[in-house]
Formats: sequence, C-alpha cells, structure tokens
Amino acid sequence: MIDAFTTPRLIHPGAWWLWALGLAVAAARTTNPLLLLMIAVAAGVVVAERRVPGPWGNSYLAFAKFGLLIIAIRVLLEIFLGAANFGPTLFALPEVPLPEWMAGVQLGGPVTLAGLLQAIFEGLRIAVLLLCIGAANSLVNPSRLLRIVPAALYEVGVAVVVCMSTAPILVSDASRIREARRLRGRPTSGLRSWSQMAMPLFSGALERSVALAASMDSRGYGRTAGIPRRARQSTVGLLLLGLVGMLIGLYGLLDGSTPGVAGVSVIGWPMLLLGVALATTGSLLAGKRVSRTRYRPDIWAFPEWMVVTCGVIPATGFILLGNDPAMSGPTYPLSWPEVPLALVPLLLIATLPAILSPPVPQQNEFEESDQTDTSAAVAA
Repeated sequence: MIDAFTTPRLIHPGAWWLWALGLAVAAARTTNPLLLLMIAVAAGVVVAERRVPGPWGNSYLAFAKFGLLIIAIRVLLEIFLGAANFGPTLFALPEVPLPEWMAGVQLGGPVTLAGLLQAIFEGLRIAVLLLCIGAANSLVNPSRLLRIVPAALYEVGVAVVVCMSTAPILVSDASRIREARRLRGRPTSGLRSWSQMAMPLFSGALERSVALAASMDSRGYGRTAGIPRRARQSTVGLLLLGLVGMLIGLYGLLDGSTPGVAGVSVIGWPMLLLGVALATTGSLLAGKRVSRTRYRPDIWAFPEWMVVTCGVIPATGFILLGNDPAMSGPTYPLSWPEVPLALVPLLLIATLPAILSPPVPQQNEFEESDQTDTSAAVAA
C-alpha cells in the first residue's frame, strides 16, 4: 500500500481533472475573495509539487496572467457600463444618453465603491475558475487525455487535445524565439519586436499542423465500422439528450439561485445523473463504430481515488453552505470578508494530493514515456 504512494508514476489524467473540476465547482459557489484566494493557493501548491515537465507544465502561470486580465476587463466594464447605484460614489464619468430600446443599460455615470468591489469579486471568481483549469493542464500531458476519451468521442477528443496543447506550445515557442533574438542583440520587448516575432511563431504552428495532419492521415484516422443508419440515429439522440441533461445539471449545481433542498438544486444532481446515464449509454453504443486499440492504458488505483476525493469533498462542502451569507464578498456596507471555519479544513484537504499522489518520474524517464505515449495516442 505504501509503495502505491511512493513509487514514481503518472496519476491517471481523469483523476487530476476530476480534482480540478471539484475545486472549480467550489470556486463557482462563492464570491468571497479570501475563499477564492485559498482555492487558488490550494491548486498552486499541488501544481508546484506534482506538475509534469514540458511546456504544458507552466500552464498555471499562463492562466494566472490571463485571470488578472479577466479581472481588469471586468473592472473596466463596471466603470463604463456599470449600473450599481448604491454605496459611496468614487467618481463620475460623463453619461452618454441612450435610446429608449436600450433601457437598463448605462454608459458612463457615477462609479460607486460597491460596484467596483462587486466587479473585482466576480472577476476574481472567473480567474480562479481559469486557474483550476490551468492546474489540470499543468498536471496532465494533453496527449494522455486522448487515451481515456470514449471511442464514440474519439474524433472530438483529438480536436480538443490538439487545441489544449496549442497554447503551451505557442508559449514555449515564443520564449525560444525571444531568447534567439536576445542572443542576436535584437530587442525583445515592444510592439515592433512582437510584430517581427509573429511570423516565425505562426509559421512554426502551421508546420506542426501540416505534419500532424499528414501523420493522422497516414495512420488511417477517422476509420469507422459499418453500423445501420437507425442505430446511428438512436446513438446520436442518446448522446445529445445526455449532454443536454448534463448541462442542465451542471447549471443547477453552479448557480446557487436555483431552488433546492439543503443548498442542493432540484435540477442539479438528478439531471446531472440522468444526463450521465444517457450519455454513457450512447457512448457505449457509438463506440462500436470506431475500431482502435489502447497502448499502455493508464491504471486507476488507490491514489487516484484519494485525489478525486480531495476534490469532491471541498465541492460538496461549498454546495451545502451555498446559502451562507459569508460565501458572498461584502460590498456594501464595506467590511472585512468572513471565512466560514467549516470550509478551512476542506480547503486543506484540497492540497493533500501534493503529498498523497505518487511522485512524478524523473526527467529522463518522463521524456521516454511521454514520447511513447504521444506516438501511441496519435497512432491509435
């Protein structure tokens, strides 16, 4: 049992994503800045200890910078389009008169402290949600996700994995191009330098896209088995109904204003479970039309269950305490945000994967395994 936690290996990608989604659900249930910062710190601690080598390992910092941009955009929108008319006024902008059919929309006018705080808290919530997704990207090689995608969604999974791996690779290429320009004595900052770096950056991305397309075509990507038309239509119907049910269920879980019992939305868990059941049935039926093999499948052992549990427990606690006034950031009257003491141990549990998950393999072992996994995933 101890060897399962001490032997270096890569955790199943599904476990990391479920853990990250659990933190994302917790972040979506609150606008308390202290709780949101604690969630971001919990995710950052796990990423610092268990992130994988490679360009995607730095996704957490990239998502953190993007989150700061989201907060700034949300504040600017509040300044120019905000409609909060309560609390002390900080300053006033010239108000632009709008036609009657745009009633309820304000362009300019007074900017209140309560409105700015509300914008900061809402922007911080979106930023922490992005940080949770960035943590999952830093902990999992996107190519490994392709192997756990159901056979029915294999083609969609390839597109998603390619999109997810594009941003980290572009960041790595941009750093490499900037270093090359620095060695040549050329400027690396400013709008002009970035315009000069754009051409080699996008030409490299285009070359990788052409190479990937040729590789997929040579390996017979997209081959399908012969399935009757009626079976295909019923399979597509089950998948669509399942996805719609899952979306409604997730909306019920993330939106605390929907009616429910004990803080749990009526349309939350029931619709989510029904959607998962329908989507699973459709996936199993649709998987018969795709013929592919799995090479070195990821194992799911006791450490994976521990990682998932560390994400589910905080999400459950935040859902049950969704009606607590302390879950909202104070805007007016202005006061220091309170932290429910019952949530502090839950957020500490969220950091346990940093020590409960097996260590990441060494760099040389990881590179050899990653190259094999990537080639096998594309060849599948």
